Amino acid sequence: MQTIYLATYLALKEVFRNRGRFLLVALVIALITLLVLFIAALGEGLGTGNRQYVANLDAQLIVFLEKSDYSITSSRLETNTARSVRRVEGVEDAGAIYTSSTEITSLEEPLKVSLLGVEPGRPGMPPIVEGREFRTGEARETVIDLNVALRSDIKVGDTIEIRSTQGTDDEFYELKVVGLVDGQSYFFQPTIFVPPVTWEKIRPQSDSDMTSDTPFPNIIAVKLQDPAQTEDMSARMIERVPNIEVADIETTINNIPGYSAQQGTVQTQGVFTLLIGILVIGGFFQIQILQKVPQIGVLKAIGSANGMVGLSAVIQIIVVTAMGVGIGGGMTYLFSLGFPPTIPLVFNGVNSLFAVILLLLIGPIGGMVSIIYAVRIEPLKALRLG
Repeated sequence: MQTIYLATYLALKEVFRNRGRFLLVALVIALITLLVLFIAALGEGLGTGNRQYVANLDAQLIVFLEKSDYSITSSRLETNTARSVRRVEGVEDAGAIYTSSTEITSLEEPLKVSLLGVEPGRPGMPPIVEGREFRTGEARETVIDLNVALRSDIKVGDTIEIRSTQGTDDEFYELKVVGLVDGQSYFFQPTIFVPPVTWEKIRPQSDSDMTSDTPFPNIIAVKLQDPAQTEDMSARMIERVPNIEVADIETTINNIPGYSAQQGTVQTQGVFTLLIGILVIGGFFQIQILQKVPQIGVLKAIGSANGMVGLSAVIQIIVVTAMGVGIGGGMTYLFSLGFPPTIPLVFNGVNSLFAVILLLLIGPIGGMVSIIYAVRIEPLKALRLG
């Protein structure tokens, strides 16, 4: 206990005596912390913007067109596929999902949004947080994601105008906002939902598509009676419904175009930032030890054990690193308050905590060389008497 007390006293005393130098290092660690947390938030934000709608589906399996490689944009199913899937034993419900994109033009600045056709009350239709679900048929009604409302001040009861390219001409359609949903971004864009028949009428389409009024779903979200039976149910649906392939939610997300590459890039940036932090901290404390070799020699000459010298260095590194991480965390919070909702930053509590723990660990890891060097210092050589 006395060793711990003396080691702590020596470490804190030196930090206080040289507070300018150690504060400078703490600020460098704070900047590294700021960078790491923002990279983690950016990765989470980009991933969320790409996968959020699919990840929040009230379903366990997704049905695609056969040989579409689990790509939502490449899949186009027959109109009766959803009914066939619902008849498979073990399926609680299934909802067809139709995907496209459009632009809201009844704003000062046009807003690009994802246009999804879904069936009210079935998987694919997100829970309403305000207002009501739209009616079926050709109702010119829409439910919008909260991100649309935040970016445009659109409220329930308002009417929006969207632009849609029909063949070679631009057509404009009015939709009444009847409800709000939350957390439903799709392909990096806020989302609006409409009935399938309305979706077919107003979606952008080529001249060849305009000859048909039948909406063809891209995918079908399937809710199972027993969510644990995903593998067995996948095989059963493939056997009983022709021309389909089935994937779980995780597989569907990983096959969203660019998702895996994007997350890999962001994670690599985070790893390299942590490595830079280790080198910076290690370099600073190595210089610190070299500058106080005579003092360490005196401590050892008067009987201080190697354990106390090493523990003092460890405590000093932990204190300075904790100061830097604390300052960096506070700076990150303050900066995050000023960012607009258009910037895809999401501070996930678990990811942020994991990043902070890693940042606290890079101090001792980076200072390991200096700690080993301090323990190996010979008193006589340090005092130039040997």
